[in-house]
Amino acid sequence: MNFLTVEILSVAVFIISFYGLMVNKNIIKSVISIVLMEMATIMFLIGVGFSDGMKPPIGEVIENPADPLPQALVITTIVIGLAITAVNIIFFNSICRQYGAADWDTVKKKNLE
Repeated sequence: MNFLTVEILSVAVFIISFYGLMVNKNIIKSVISIVLMEMATIMFLIGVGFSDGMKPPIGEVIENPADPLPQALVITTIVIGLAITAVNIIFFNSICRQYGAADWDTVKKKNLE
């Protein structure tokens, strides 16, 4: 698979997930959309940071070393994404217990009352 294809695919997944986040009325689907946006970001960083013939920059001097920055960004993105997902699930649980609904419109109506 060509890595330009991976970058285009990741941008498409991000845009679709962002659209899903904007139009979904269900809180669970909104959380899933956020997770998919995070995964698309990881796919994009992996696609940007790779090209054929690269070797890890460890050990002796090599002529075509891989850039470790995208790898570090992917690890950071995974950790931040896990924290964001955990906070989203905690908020969802709190909203469901307080309002008894998993729908944004119902929560808004009950919040205004």
